[in-house]
Amino acid sequence: MEEKICTLEKLGNLFILTITGDDEHRFNPSLIDSIKSALDRVTAEATGSSALITTAQGKFFSNGIDLTWTLSDPSHYPLIDSKLKSLIFHFFNLPMPTIAAATGHASAAEFVLAMSHDYVVMRKDRGFLYMSEIDIGLKIPNWFVTLVKNKVKSPAAWRDVVMRGAKLTADMAIEQGIIDSAHHGAAETMKEAIKLGEELMERKWDGKVYAHNRRLVFSDVLVALTNETVSKL
Repeated sequence: MEEKICTLEKLGNLFILTITGDDEHRFNPSLIDSIKSALDRVTAEATGSSALITTAQGKFFSNGIDLTWTLSDPSHYPLIDSKLKSLIFHFFNLPMPTIAAATGHASAAEFVLAMSHDYVVMRKDRGFLYMSEIDIGLKIPNWFVTLVKNKVKSPAAWRDVVMRGAKLTADMAIEQGIIDSAHHGAAETMKEAIKLGEELMERKWDGKVYAHNRRLVFSDVLVALTNETVSKL
């Protein structure tokens, strides 16, 4: 299994977590553990009002779960399911605003990871958001849908995302209220993410209060994350 690497940069109190490399950044234990390790550093090193931006190099923000690895052994799916839920739970508990800067395709589990951030900014000239499970014949977990319902504004949009496997461009995602803004090019997308992060930090919110309020707003997502049992792929 190829090792994945994440980097963590700190600009004042603004953290930038980057999934490096030019592959599809598919989720396997190595990548998830690397992201979680970076989040542990963010929590430990945050002082005062902070914010986090998550982004990735290359064509893909991520192309979802590493199915080759997951399907290679019956024990792998329960492991990846547990690790992914733990990662999403971690994001919802971070004591600061979070921003996903999607500069490439975000499919399946990575769509869910992006939606686990407080804000999503997206590159409009390349890339799409895509819940691919219906097209590749995989059962979608209940907590995925619970999260989508909390982040997408209309039942028609839920249907298109979950039941039709709609590949959403940035303009489509703006129209359906899924992302906050769209920009030309990776550099401009990151520039806007940094600008938003700085604006949020200027509010000087208490991180513990921020995390508490987020947990209340998305309490049904957290319940779904902790209560759902693993089903077969």
